[in-house]
Amino acid sequence: MADREYDVILFGGTGFTGGLTAEYLARHAPNGCRWALAGRNLTKLEQVRDRLTRLNPECAQLPLLRADVTDPESLRTLAESTRVVITTVGPYLRFGEPLVAACAHSGTDYVDLCGEPEFVDRMYLAHHETARRTGARLVHACGFDSIPYDLGVYFTVQHLPKATELTVEGRVRVHAEFSGGTYSSVLTALSRPRDMVKAARQRRQVERRPEGRRIHLPSWPPRRDRESGRWLIPLPTLDPQIVGRSAAALERYGSEFTYRHYASVKRLPTVLAAGLGLGVLGVLAQIPPARRMLGVLRRPGEGPSEHRRLRSWFSVRFIGEGGGERVVTEFAGGDPGYDETAKMLAESALCLAFDDLPATSGQVTTAVAMGDALLNRLAKAGLTIRLVRRS
Repeated sequence: MADREYDVILFGGTGFTGGLTAEYLARHAPNGCRWALAGRNLTKLEQVRDRLTRLNPECAQLPLLRADVTDPESLRTLAESTRVVITTVGPYLRFGEPLVAACAHSGTDYVDLCGEPEFVDRMYLAHHETARRTGARLVHACGFDSIPYDLGVYFTVQHLPKATELTVEGRVRVHAEFSGGTYSSVLTALSRPRDMVKAARQRRQVERRPEGRRIHLPSWPPRRDRESGRWLIPLPTLDPQIVGRSAAALERYGSEFTYRHYASVKRLPTVLAAGLGLGVLGVLAQIPPARRMLGVLRRPGEGPSEHRRLRSWFSVRFIGEGGGERVVTEFAGGDPGYDETAKMLAESALCLAFDDLPATSGQVTTAVAMGDALLNRLAKAGLTIRLVRRS
């Protein structure tokens, strides 16, 4: 792809998280990186470019490209002109597939922020084999969903002995607002439980399983951790599935690997309120008029002020056991839904564009496609990735 016009194209830079991703690229894209903004509204793209120029005068000449999810030809032209496409245009079930298809057919690497299990499974079924043939790397969930967990487990496994049986438990703590995109994705998933289960079943029927190795992603009931005194609540998100796919692809995870995924909560009333709220949301999401009303509470593209984001943070502690050893690691950072997500997404694209990486193709995870290279990038970018203790 050395003869392509661009290294990276950002599709969706006029939205909130897309705008933060554009700002990150304006500040941190390496010298000589050929990147551009794409979207359906050139006037809005010009406004984004003006904002970027105030951050970096070199952005005054940043190319602006018109592309629309309803115009397959524009997406094909976009994909064929670049080495990597970043997209923040969601919900992905509604808007995402045409760009995935264009990248798969063009042999173009693709990254997104998707936290929608059904979309990821459907894209595997429809475009994985095409991407394998063309050499495209389709990497979903390159933000808070699901980099801290996928790379956090990958990092934890590296600090355990090579053993036949490894177990890792992730415990998530967050002090932040949910992004509008995350809220919309959750609402969409809750409104389509049967479709989500069907897509997952269809994927299991065709996806190759590792020979002689077993991956377990058990769902355990809530429990109180004696050591910390905190409540551990299973999280029904995309993240464990991503971790499991990395474990299936990488032999370093051992012949038998188990991952458990929890939210770590201090007070029981918080647990009960969250469970009740999610249950009510799930019921209302099944009713179209109620779902539409819920959808306007927070729309994709909306987000909190910079001041509020500066007070936000996240931390994921991983407890890994195997080979007679126990390690605790941490993956942590600032505002998860916006600032750190934009950072993780942009660095994923730059990693695919410029780093020396393993030969992979098709729908792959961040750990499989980028592994150590992306870990190093994120650590240099300010995220905390560390070994806490070993016993």
